[in-house]
Amino acid sequence: MSSPEHKQKIWNLIRGIRTGMLTTLHGKELRSRPMYLVQDKYDGTLWFFTDLHAEKVFEVEEDNDVCVAFADPHEDIYVSMTGTGCVTRDKKLIDRFWNPFVADWFPEGKDSENVGLLEIHIDKGEHWNTDTSKMVMFYKMARDRNEMPMLGEHEKFGTSD
Repeated sequence: MSSPEHKQKIWNLIRGIRTGMLTTLHGKELRSRPMYLVQDKYDGTLWFFTDLHAEKVFEVEEDNDVCVAFADPHEDIYVSMTGTGCVTRDKKLIDRFWNPFVADWFPEGKDSENVGLLEIHIDKGEHWNTDTSKMVMFYKMARDRNEMPMLGEHEKFGTSD
């Protein structure tokens, strides 16, 4: 999908945010909910713990197309990624990603029958990173009334570049 350098760039954008809004299809309606990243690097796949009895699991099994969006409005960073999701109970992966934060969500422990991982294989996405202060942005917009000023970085990536 993208180079190791680009994957590192995406990781640098989302690793400080950690919580993404996962959107799935529930019948004919879109549903979003916050999900917490549990990995320590990005290689084209996102990992989230999930309760195997949660509706999102059934939604992903019914239609595995998903979107995950990350936003940090204080840093003006926005990332939207789409891909396919699947659920796993792989013990090695659960052990690898288990941490105290996750343990609070699963008081019965990582061996509980309802503990699973949601694996999202990213196909494409885009990101915006506006590293300019709002005052400078407004100045540029006023100065360049006839042209859209450069207000930061915007890039699409993936299978439909």
